Amino acid sequence: MRVRGALAALLLTTAAPGASQQRPNIVVLVADDWGFTDVGAFGGEIATPNIDALAAAGVRFSNFHVAGSCAPTRAMLQTGVSSHRAGLGNMPETIPPAHRGKPGYETVLSNRVATLAERLRAAGYRTYLTGKWHLGHTPDTLPTGRGYDRAFALSQSGADNFENKPNLLLYGKADWTEDGKPAQLPRDFYSSRFIVDRMIAYLDGGDRAKPFFASVNFLANHIPLQAPDADIARYRGRYDAGWTALRAARRDGAIARGVMPAGMAMVTMASTPDWAGQFPAEQAQRRGAMEAYAGMATAMDREVGRLVAHLKATDRYDNSVFVFLSDNGAEATDPMASPVPRANAIFNYDQRTMQQGRPGSLTAIGAGFASAASAPLRGYKFTASEGGLRVPMIIAWPGNPAIARGAVAGGFAHVVDVAPTLLQFAGAAPAAAMTGHSLAPMLGGGSMGVRGADEALGYELSGNAVLWKGNLKLVKNLPPYGDGHWHLFDIIADPGETNDLASARPATFKAMKADYRNWAAAEKVLPMPAGYSAPQQIMDNAMDDLLWPRLRPVLGWAAALLGLVAGALLWRRARR
Repeated sequence: MRVRGALAALLLTTAAPGASQQRPNIVVLVADDWGFTDVGAFGGEIATPNIDALAAAGVRFSNFHVAGSCAPTRAMLQTGVSSHRAGLGNMPETIPPAHRGKPGYETVLSNRVATLAERLRAAGYRTYLTGKWHLGHTPDTLPTGRGYDRAFALSQSGADNFENKPNLLLYGKADWTEDGKPAQLPRDFYSSRFIVDRMIAYLDGGDRAKPFFASVNFLANHIPLQAPDADIARYRGRYDAGWTALRAARRDGAIARGVMPAGMAMVTMASTPDWAGQFPAEQAQRRGAMEAYAGMATAMDREVGRLVAHLKATDRYDNSVFVFLSDNGAEATDPMASPVPRANAIFNYDQRTMQQGRPGSLTAIGAGFASAASAPLRGYKFTASEGGLRVPMIIAWPGNPAIARGAVAGGFAHVVDVAPTLLQFAGAAPAAAMTGHSLAPMLGGGSMGVRGADEALGYELSGNAVLWKGNLKLVKNLPPYGDGHWHLFDIIADPGETNDLASARPATFKAMKADYRNWAAAEKVLPMPAGYSAPQQIMDNAMDDLLWPRLRPVLGWAAALLGLVAGALLWRRARR
C-alpha cells in the first residue's frame, strides 16, 4: 500500500491543481468492437505498431472491463457511473418497446449526471470530440450539449467508412453533425483518417495556453468492415488456416505477452463452426472478411500514429495522458444469417467475395473469427462473458517518470474508473455521483486492483448480468448466448471461464446472487420480457424504424389500387 500511495502522490504532484501549465493534455482513443487480442501488445498478429508503442510507454491493463455493447460503455466512460444511472440501461437498437423511456432506459446520455468533458471544461480544459458518439442525436444530447467545445460526431452505432452513407441495415441516413448541426463529409472520406484530421484541426485551432481533452472515437472495426486496398492486401492468405488455429495462436500470444496466465484453459464455444467442415466458398468468404477486419484495424492504428506524431511535432506529446480501449469485444453477429438483412444487403451493397472491405461492400467476420478475436476468452460482443466485457486497455503518460513503462496491471479495473482517474490527473474534483475509482495506484503495474476484496460491482445489459467481487465473477447470459442461469468463475485463475464454481462454493454463490439483487434494485434494472433476444430485437427495431416507414406508403398505394380493382369488379358484377 505504501508503494501505491507513493505512486499516486507522484502522479498528483506532476498534475498539481492550479498549475495549468503542468496539467496534462488528455487523449482518449476508443476502438469499436476490438477483441482482447486484436492489439499486438496483447498477443495478436494484426499490425498495430503505434498502439504497441503506447503500450511500451505505459501500462497495459489485462483485467479491464466494459459493457457488452458500445453505447453503455461510452456512457460509463463519459460519466464514471453505471450505464443505468447514465440513461443507457439499453441501446436504441436493442431496447424492447416496453422499456423505452423508463428511468435509466432513456437511450440517451442523461442530464442527471455530469460528463468528463463538462468537468474538465469547468477546470479550464479545451474539450474536443471526433467520431462515434451514439449517446443522443438532439442538440442538447449531442457532444456540444454535453461539455465539448467542438465536435464532429456520428450519433449512430456505425456508418459507411468511405462515403456519406448509413449502415443501411439499420438506418435511413448517416447522422453526422458538427457542433450540433448537420455536416457534410469530404469527397475523399475514410472514417479513421477523417476522424484524426478533424481532431488535429481542432487542436491546432484552439487556445494553446490551455490543456486539452481530445476524445477520438473510431468506427473501426464496426460493421461494415472496410479498409484501403493496401491494408487489406497485406493480410492476403494470413487467415487461410481458419479461426480455430487463430484462436490457439492468439492464446499463446497473450501468454507470451504477459496479459494471460501460463497454461490457462480455453473453451471452444458452441457457436464456433468447424472450419474444416465449411465449403470452400464459405471459407473464402470468411477469410476475406477477416482480412478486411485486420486491414481496418491497421488503418486505424496508422491514424493513431499520425496523431501521436503531430503531438510530438508540436511539443505536446510528453505531457499528454493517452488512454486506449475498445468499447466491447469482437462482433459475432452476421447480417447475412437472417433473410431480411441479407436481402437488404444484397440490394444495397456489392456482396461479391473478392470485394469484401472495399467501397460499396458490407461484410462481417461472424462467430468463428469473432471467437478468435476475443481469444483466449469465452464469448464476444453482447455477452456478459469475458470475451464480451474484457478488452485491451492502455494508459500512457510518456513524460511522467512514475508510470511503469511496458508493465502489465493484472488487477480488476472497470470503465467507470477512467473518468475519476483522468479528473485526478487534471487536478479536478470528481463528480459526487461517480462510482469509479482512480486507477493511478495501478500505474506501477503488478496485480493489485483499486477495490477491496469485499467490494461488489454489478452490471446488466439486455438481461445478461454480472457481479464482480474480489477475484470472483457471477455471470448470467440469456439465450442465444447462454442458458439463462447463474454461473460462478474465478477470473484471475480461470479467465477463460472454464470451471464453474457454483456447486463447489454454494455459500459464496448464494451470497453473490443476493449482492446482485441488491445492486439491481438500487440501479432500477428492469426484467427482460419473456423470450427476449438481443439479436432478434435489433432486427425487430430495425423493421419498425427503417423498413415499415418505407413500406407504409407503398402499402397505402397498393391498398388503394386493390380497392379500385375490387370496386370495378363489383360494379361489373352488379351490371350483369
